[in-house]
Order: sequence, then C-alpha cells, then structure tokens
Amino acid sequence: MKTLRLILGDQLNHKHSWYRENSDEVLYFIAEMRQETDYTVHHIQKIVAFFEAMGQFANWLESRGKQVIYYRLDNRENQQNLAANIKQLIKRFAIQKFEYQLPDEYRLDKQLKILTRELEIECCAYDTEHFFTSREALSNFFRGKKTLLMENFYRHMRKKHDILMSQQVKPEGGKWNYDQSNRNKWKGDLVVPGQCRFRKEVGHTLARIRQAGVKTIGDINPEGFSWPGDRKDSLKMLQHFCKHLLPHFGDFQDAMDPEETCLFHSRLSFSLNCKLLSPREVIDAAIHRWRKSQRTISISQVEGFIRQILGWREYMRGIYWREMPGYSHCNVLQNRNRLPKWYWTADTEMNCLYHTIKNSLEHSYAHHIQRLMITGNFALLIQTHPDQIDAWYLGIYIDAVQWVEMPNTRGMSQFADGGMIATKPYVSSGAYINKMSNYCGDCKYNVNKKTGEGACPFNYLYWNFLMEKYDYFKGNPRMAMALNMLDKKPKKERQGIHRQANAFIRSMSQ
Repeated sequence: MKTLRLILGDQLNHKHSWYRENSDEVLYFIAEMRQETDYTVHHIQKIVAFFEAMGQFANWLESRGKQVIYYRLDNRENQQNLAANIKQLIKRFAIQKFEYQLPDEYRLDKQLKILTRELEIECCAYDTEHFFTSREALSNFFRGKKTLLMENFYRHMRKKHDILMSQQVKPEGGKWNYDQSNRNKWKGDLVVPGQCRFRKEVGHTLARIRQAGVKTIGDINPEGFSWPGDRKDSLKMLQHFCKHLLPHFGDFQDAMDPEETCLFHSRLSFSLNCKLLSPREVIDAAIHRWRKSQRTISISQVEGFIRQILGWREYMRGIYWREMPGYSHCNVLQNRNRLPKWYWTADTEMNCLYHTIKNSLEHSYAHHIQRLMITGNFALLIQTHPDQIDAWYLGIYIDAVQWVEMPNTRGMSQFADGGMIATKPYVSSGAYINKMSNYCGDCKYNVNKKTGEGACPFNYLYWNFLMEKYDYFKGNPRMAMALNMLDKKPKKERQGIHRQANAFIRSMSQ
C-alpha cells in the first residue's frame, strides 16, 4: 500500500518510530508554504530557522534511504496550502493511505481533520512521541479540582517520571521548588560565558523568502546565522549550556541587563519546539551534569531549569488543548487598546522596553522575564487588546508556536483568561523592574518618581490600571494589599495619576 506521510515544520523528531521502518512504499512530505509564513507576521530569523531545519531534516531522511518530497517556497508544484498540496500528491502518486503526526497547533489539527474527512483513502494519525504528556493528561489530572495550580501538576510530573526524586517519594534536596533562590539581580560579579552560536550562511534560504514577497519583521545576518539548523547543532548547544551556563542559571534566570541579552539562559527553546531535542534528553543532560558537578552546581540551578520544561512547558500545552478554541478569544478585562507602533521598531525612550524590543528584533529572542515583566507588563498596563500582543509574541520570537505562546501570553502575561493560569495579573510599577534589572539607571525617566514630568510611566500606569480594573479585582485576595494601598491614596493624587496615564496612552496612538 503506497503511503504518504506528512511531516510539519515543528515535527523534526529524529527518534520517531516512523523512521525505524524501511519501506519503498512510503513517501515523506515536508513543505515550506505561504500558509505558514503568512498567518501572522513572523520574524525573518524565525522563518529562516524553520526552513533551514526542515531542509536539513529532509536531507537526513534521504541519507537513511527514505523517499522524501520537499517543496520549497518557490517550487512550481507548491500550492502554498497544506490540504491542496496533499490532495495533489495523493493524485500524482496514486497514494492509498495518508498518515500524519498530531499537530500541536489547533488550526492545523482542525485543517487536517477536515482534510481527512474529505479524502477517500485510509487516514491515520500518530503521536509525535515528543512530550511527557498526552494532550488530555492535564485535563485528566485536574478533573474535579477547583484550581489548575501548576505547582501541583509539576509535583505530579516529578513523581510520575522519577525526576529529582528520592525513591520516588520525596524531592531531592528536601524542597520541590527553589523559586525563591532564582530571583537574584545581575550585578556583573561573574563572567558570563559566551553563548553557543553558529556562523551559518543562509543567503539562499533568505533570498527564497524575500523573492516570494513574504512580509517579515526583524533583522538577520545571512552570513552569520546563529541558531541551530539540525540535531547536531542542537545537541552541541545543549552540552554547552550544561557545561558553561547551568552553574548559574537558577540564580539569575529572572535577572535583566541591557548588555546581556541571554545571561545564563539556554536558548534551547527553538530546538525543543521543533522537536530536534526531546524534553527528556534535555532534562537528563542537565541532571547528569549536576550529579557530576555538585561542588559547582547547586540543586537550585538544575531544579529551576527543569521546572521550566517539565512543569511550565507541559502545563501550558495541557491548558492549550483543554481550552481551545475558546481560549483564543479570552479577554475578561475587556482591554481594547492597540499595541504601540514602536513594538516593531524599539523607538521608545523607556530604557527597559527599548533594550528588550531591540534585542527581540535583532535576535528573535528575549528570555521569559523580559517577555513577562517588560513587554507583557507594559502591554497590560496600557490595556492592550490580547489579540494585538498575542500576534506580536507569536511573530517576533523564534520559539513561538501557538500552543506555548498563547497560554503564556493570554494567560500568564495578559490575564485575559481571568486567572485560569495566573491567580493575579503580572503587573508592576517601575520598582520591580529596578529590583530585577539594570535598565533604570540610564533611563530618561526617574523610576523613583511616581507622577509628574520625568516620572517612570510604569509607576502611574500601574496605579491607573488598578483603578480601571478595581471592581474586577476587589474580590481577589492576592490583590488585596495593592488595592488597600490604592484606597489610601488621596482623591486628588488618584485623579492626577488617571489624567497622566490616559494622556500617555492616548499619545501612543497618535
């Protein structure tokens, strides 16, 4: 039976059981398509990275004797649409069976379900064999529970998969979570090891994208592309992280500095999200390095790293599949404003936003606190419509695929889901940014000034947000302290805050 197997751009799993089979009757199909480049405006490095990785994966399959059909963007036969391409290939090669791996994005899952109902041949879907959990695992775990607390899920995952556990009963080190040890400010006391970067030439791929007229954002150096293009590169990056960056990852995972784009972060998220690396092997590599180097690597470093992968990554995927498609429309705070134009240019005098957006445009990367407490915090304080910030995050970051981007954006960052993920909104005044970063010292605005000329906009925007959303949050116990402080402010001060905040918000739409 002649079989066509689809491989999506984020399904580059070398260890999938499909590839242990040898058959002359199986065709593998991978395609660069306008359908995927155009559903949002992507960073140019993101499109290049995916196309490079897809092409290398196709080469790897061919080296193992597999029959591969690879449609480049400029291929004449490329219909630029997934369903149209598959129907064309079924007719061209007299395909009798169509197989695919379950997509991780709802829109593709829906598209393939519709397609398979239309096809008059046998169709079969397979697991991607990548995640620790199934799509339904989180829903099953929380069934009957009142809250979806990530910490409970994380502990369950630690026990189930015997990760950092003593006899599968107690956590190694005596604590489940070392988050309190992961909040140090970066003071430049240590030398930050260089990141594992690659000097790849990607001019041909870039030309193909530009000749097709694909709209993109951001910058790229086609002679020195620094992201991994295959599994070998990804494994090299993993080993570099474990050896050089893991020893201080936990300490400074929340820290921010204008001169340090990555600090001790791994930059492995792209390789993970397109499945060049598995979460299990990444966790195993980190634990192996920790066990060999416990004199120089404390448990708080490795636990903080594992929590991001075993905890948040699997948790966010579970939330996504539990709540879609309705989750994509969540906007409980009824925010309506547009994102400022300078989110695409970094043309702002707020130092923290300037550096975070500039780095994002230059590298298609920012670490999780920059995303949450700088760009996300500001977008929420100015009451941006979640669709606006959702599209920006999905496009600008190299690791942004919807299943992980959307819950992090709408849920954790923008509180659009009403507290399903975050029990309180992640908003702050300039004080938090000053505490965790080195942005404020060189900023035009005074972080210690609450209102008036030269005051840090985060200060008056924060209090204005609490005033605007007071009725919504007044029953939230985690917001009680902030609202009590607001209540103590004189009426005249609150009126001044409101006027300045709204004038500032209006100025950004002009």
